[in-house]
Amino acid sequence: MNATRRFGLLIALAVFLLDQAIKYLVTGPLALDQVGQIVLLPIFNLTWVQNYGVSMGFLTADSETTRWALVALTAAIGTGVLVWLWREHNRHDVIALGLVLGGAAGNILDRVRFGYVVDFLDLHIGEFRPFLVFNVADAAITIGVLILLLRALFARQKSEPAENVNA
Repeated sequence: MNATRRFGLLIALAVFLLDQAIKYLVTGPLALDQVGQIVLLPIFNLTWVQNYGVSMGFLTADSETTRWALVALTAAIGTGVLVWLWREHNRHDVIALGLVLGGAAGNILDRVRFGYVVDFLDLHIGEFRPFLVFNVADAAITIGVLILLLRALFARQKSEPAENVNA
């Protein structure tokens, strides 16, 4: 396995482990699932949310069938990301794909274990919440996708100069 692939997989593993460790702290020692909310700063709370859907409430799994269909769908997407990471040579893209893969794995494990994704990070300005309540995996996925989008839009590959053909 080449160093670039290894690096991407290590990023994915680190994101996955960090996500699961923090979720353990939130559900175990902090018992957020029982207290509901912990105010940490005027703009940041830990707020318990059981997320049965995906981004912004789309594809809500309201039955066992839809739960497992959502697990299968997200696992298929995660597999696609893994294949892309495996074939990718650009280090920046590998980093982004590692973030996405690790985050996806963390959320898939939640959905398999609990039937929902554990969300708890709540950024707000007063009552204004520019983001839904999210978790470390969601943040990693978002950052990874943003890196991929920005690189696709702004990073240009140097191309060979066109040959000057005189007729």
